[in-house]
Amino acid sequence: MARTAWASPLDAFFLMAETAQMPMHVASLLHFTPPRRGRDGFLQRLVADLRRAPVEAPWSLRLQTRALRRQPVHRWVEDADFDIDYHVRHLALPSPGGERELGVLVSRLHSNALDLRRPPWELSFIEGLEGDRFAVYVKIHHALVDGFTGMRILQRGLSTDPDDRDHPFFLSTTRRRDTDRPEQRPDPVADVTAVLRGLATSMGSVPSVGRALLGTQLRRAPGAGTRAVTSYQAPPSILNGRVGTARRFATQQLEVERLRAIGRARNATLNDVLMAVCAGGLRSFLTDADALPDRPLIGFIPVNVRPKDSQGGGNQVGATLVSLATDVEDPMARLVAVTASSRAAKARMRGMTADAVVAYSALLLAPAGLQVLRAMGNLPLPIPLPLTLNVCISNVPGPTEHLYWRGARLEATYPVSIPGHSMALNITAHSYAGMLDVGFVGDRDGIPHLQRLAVRTGEALDELEAAAAP
Repeated sequence: MARTAWASPLDAFFLMAETAQMPMHVASLLHFTPPRRGRDGFLQRLVADLRRAPVEAPWSLRLQTRALRRQPVHRWVEDADFDIDYHVRHLALPSPGGERELGVLVSRLHSNALDLRRPPWELSFIEGLEGDRFAVYVKIHHALVDGFTGMRILQRGLSTDPDDRDHPFFLSTTRRRDTDRPEQRPDPVADVTAVLRGLATSMGSVPSVGRALLGTQLRRAPGAGTRAVTSYQAPPSILNGRVGTARRFATQQLEVERLRAIGRARNATLNDVLMAVCAGGLRSFLTDADALPDRPLIGFIPVNVRPKDSQGGGNQVGATLVSLATDVEDPMARLVAVTASSRAAKARMRGMTADAVVAYSALLLAPAGLQVLRAMGNLPLPIPLPLTLNVCISNVPGPTEHLYWRGARLEATYPVSIPGHSMALNITAHSYAGMLDVGFVGDRDGIPHLQRLAVRTGEALDELEAAAAP
């Protein structure tokens, strides 16, 4: 990210969407085991070294907001009064320092909004985790980076060498180093022209996007098989209420090879199997609460539109809708239904450019704005309003080998994402070293007993694995 740059339209969306009840930040919870050599005082030294590290963009950028024709225009600028001690904190868990105590602390940390007058991120070192381990909770506003970019930046601050004690911190590692070049402050007129030029380019894809969207809404499939999910077929559920300020957080670990084996046996992708496993967990969880809808829940599935070799930057993400087949009791039949729905959704976007995918996603999900307003209580209607989605399920790919932070081994990376009005539950997974680390975050009052959902999701994998066996 440039030292001075206009916020993109997608960045601006995350800023406009922020409310006291719906802060728009994402986070990661990282588990570490300190090295055997030099374990005494290791965490204190790591915290002190990080606070002394040079800080580069995007970590040094804050928002500057100005009015342009009475509309707010946001720009990222260097924070001349950057205070590292504000952003880097050192906390401790109460005894016994188990996953329950850690989950309670992370739930509270994730409930607090970021201060947008400063660079919008915070990092908390958490000592006292059982097994002589420590955790790191990193919170970043979604306007600054998306989850994909955030994980790429954090990974650049880690090493594959357990004996590497001098690896640069992630605060000091950018994708392109330009510290020797003079700072450039773009002309606002030139920046606006560039935005308009990009918008004009995107408009060239409107006819194809419009045809794809019309085909989806009219349920005209591009080929044989299941039709793509429309913008108005999600059932009402307890997941679609108004959220408050407090959050609950729970975790689950799934072995990647177990999911891949099911996918190979049943001609499904890893994401298809993950969605089916989450669907099984949701079905059991909602059945326990006597709140399972008769119709299948609809998943809001983010889609990364970057090239495969991209290192990230800003926000570049689309989305689609997939039926989770939660009305299907048999786990194998549920996987078949989820896979078919996912393929139909992908077929709609096949051949589109990245800009076209983003445009199609925005139009497909536009009716969700009405369900958000209804959940907030701002849209009294005499007739029921069709819903667009029920729950977000996302999967962020990560490294396949173990990483180390100046000798401390990274054991797990749990995403902590964004629940919101009318989507009070978010399930995000991150693959790391052969495991899929799944973070469940939901509204504290709307989604009680969230740890039960994490347990049910683990059981759903067992059930699907047994059903997929020859």
